[in-house]
Amino acid sequence: MSFPVLICDDSAIARKMVQRSLPENFASEIQLACNGQEAVDKLREKPFALLLLDLTMPIMDGIEVLQEIKKHCIEVFVIVISGDIQPEMKLRVEKLGALDFIEKPVDPPKLMSVLQRFGLY
Repeated sequence: MSFPVLICDDSAIARKMVQRSLPENFASEIQLACNGQEAVDKLREKPFALLLLDLTMPIMDGIEVLQEIKKHCIEVFVIVISGDIQPEMKLRVEKLGALDFIEKPVDPPKLMSVLQRFGLY
């Protein structure tokens, strides 16, 4: 299975780490966004199957991105990858439609486990 993936994080290093954590040949295309607004703009321009989303970013944070996705019925699977691992935040993002919440820095086996659990790999 191979499909388009969008990685959104304000840290270039974090974006690269997430990209390298994806299984080989997993994505047909990988695009990067450095803030939530850029991610929402890209999601409106073309379909993506998966969004790997940070929470703490300038301009538009991850919670606002999830709210926009829900508000505009944008079809995309979302996995949040963040250092903000409070149980309340995990519940909040799941209520907004995220499949799961992975702690930063991303652990490739953990990401693979989440992808497999939801039938994405």
